[in-house]
Amino acid sequence: MEEGRAVNGMHIGFDLSFSHTEGAWARQGSWVGQDFPDVRMYMELARTAERAGVGMLFFGDGSGIPSTWRGSIEPAVEWGIQWPRHDMSPVIAAMSTVTEKVGFGLTYSSTFMHPFYVARLLNSLDHVTGGRIAFNVVASTRGADAANYGFAELMDHDLRYERMEEFVAVCRALWDSVAPDAIVRDRATGRFADPSKVHPIDHHGRFFTVKGPLASVPSPQHHPLIVQAGNSPRGIAASARLADLVFGFGGNLMAQHRHRKLLDEALLAEGRDPADVGILWATQVIVGRTTAEARARRDAVHEFWNEEAVATYLSHNAGYDLSTLPQSFRLAELRDEIVAANASPAGLVGSLIAEFGEDHTMSRSEFFAHGRGRATGLDHSIVGDPATVADALEENFAATGSRGGYMFSSPLAMPSGFAEISELLLPELRRRGALAPAYPGATLRENLAV
Repeated sequence: MEEGRAVNGMHIGFDLSFSHTEGAWARQGSWVGQDFPDVRMYMELARTAERAGVGMLFFGDGSGIPSTWRGSIEPAVEWGIQWPRHDMSPVIAAMSTVTEKVGFGLTYSSTFMHPFYVARLLNSLDHVTGGRIAFNVVASTRGADAANYGFAELMDHDLRYERMEEFVAVCRALWDSVAPDAIVRDRATGRFADPSKVHPIDHHGRFFTVKGPLASVPSPQHHPLIVQAGNSPRGIAASARLADLVFGFGGNLMAQHRHRKLLDEALLAEGRDPADVGILWATQVIVGRTTAEARARRDAVHEFWNEEAVATYLSHNAGYDLSTLPQSFRLAELRDEIVAANASPAGLVGSLIAEFGEDHTMSRSEFFAHGRGRATGLDHSIVGDPATVADALEENFAATGSRGGYMFSSPLAMPSGFAEISELLLPELRRRGALAPAYPGATLRENLAV
């Protein structure tokens, strides 16, 4: 960062991807008389979040029921692991009708989807929300999703990112295919638009052939905010090329430093200023009026997670059937097997290597014991009263460069977990001056500027 350049406060997002799964639907503090996918739940939470000044409500996505563990969907169905998952675009549209400022992040897979469809949909949602849409573009790692789109297996890891970069390039070309001033709307002559400012894109790439132009009126942001979360070297390179905002894994300061350093280097190589690209660190928070209350809520989360639920979660998110684990193994051997299977070693396996080293030998039972903390998120949660949690966040934000902020998740019930972050933690952070100004601009891009 340039010497003397002002440091902004934290931006805050809420990750609502799993606010109804993994037993959250039944915990104390859950809705009574309303169940997922009742849109009224999300409309009420959107109001609460906007009152607290939350920058973005985010929805990850996955279209397959987890089936990696033992090749069956039965455990995921029985215990509600990472499912059900609905397309949240209509829910976002509904939430936008009861709010004015909070933004919305929507996820689609560049591995499976077509850019024309996604560009058109996001343009429409940007209109509906008045310029409050972000597009979280992902390179999918899960076989359960791939099978629903006609893929017998996932394409190579690096190829998925190559496809992602072309996907975003096509979306941007489509958004630019109708110039911002192309729409004339001259009531006297009846002339609607200037044809000289509407052009085909005639894209012919490795993965997509798209004629264009986009048959839509330019949206308030013109280009919805692009968010990307790649943590591998290839994923970080993609972030540097295409992302306006980056998601990163919180909870491990060494890993956060690595991500920030590699991203800054990649941004400079792309001719971009690292000070302009923030990271929202994915961070699970459990806050109570007292630390004892917060710890009791944390302990209650453990009760849901039996061994089968843990194994189903871990296998799905790695894209690798962990039922095949031997009784003991070196972490490097497991990482190499997962990579060879075109799956993702970045989650639990990556964190264990960072903690113990790649030559560490681990037993199967030890692995799943560590995995329980990963599945619950309790191995990297911040737990305490508002002051305790705020202290930890301020320290971490300063240590990671003070660019971006936090994407909060909660393992507690919907809506109480997020309501308490809104009503207990965020007022404490705002009182300290730790938060970025709430909604200084008219669009999500302006409001999440670093």
